[in-house]
Amino acid sequence: MLASYKDLRSRFLKGLNSSELKEILAAAETKRVPANTVVVHQNRPADQLFLIATGHARYFFISEDGRKLLLFRVLPGDIFGGAALLLEPSVYLHGTETVEESKILVWQRPTIMALEAKYPRLMQNALLIACDYVGWYLAAHVALSCHTASQRFASVLLTLAHTVGRKGPRGMEIEVTNEELANTAAVTPFTASRLLSEWHRSGVIVKKRGKIVICRPEQLLSQEKAIKS
Repeated sequence: MLASYKDLRSRFLKGLNSSELKEILAAAETKRVPANTVVVHQNRPADQLFLIATGHARYFFISEDGRKLLLFRVLPGDIFGGAALLLEPSVYLHGTETVEESKILVWQRPTIMALEAKYPRLMQNALLIACDYVGWYLAAHVALSCHTASQRFASVLLTLAHTVGRKGPRGMEIEVTNEELANTAAVTPFTASRLLSEWHRSGVIVKKRGKIVICRPEQLLSQEKAIKS
């Protein structure tokens, strides 16, 4: 099992040695899941933890009026169904569906709870991952105080840079898609693309595939303040 996933990079498994990884991975069931398949159902008992080995999935939320709201991506190495790690039985707060055919590792709740008790690093890693989601929530919450689309979008970028960004050679890097930014800032995908293009041309940011580098946060902040005034 370990040899099959020697190239897998997962924050959830970070800091574990080869023998620990071997035991943890051997305890998981491997499933091949077709594209556009719901793996986790919102409000169902959180009885399994999942890790994407290959492929691509995304979170979604079904509102009370039946609208499907798309949330974050789940990429190779990412876990989902984290409520299964909680001591008290819980439910999944949102759904997860595959975007393309994916290979997924699945741990039953009693199994992963026994492993996290044996290897506390698993829970520490899960808490770090959870902190990133708090950062996203904070960005969305702060954006609620902004009145214009441009102001909300600038606010989201700056908040994410401070909470989930990673320092790179050219500035703060955020792994994010246009769709995720649009959903967080409550703007249309067209507006998100237009603003990113404008700020890319002015040198405030650099837009890459699945990543944004904020090169001049002070200019982005000044634009946000100018919009507010």
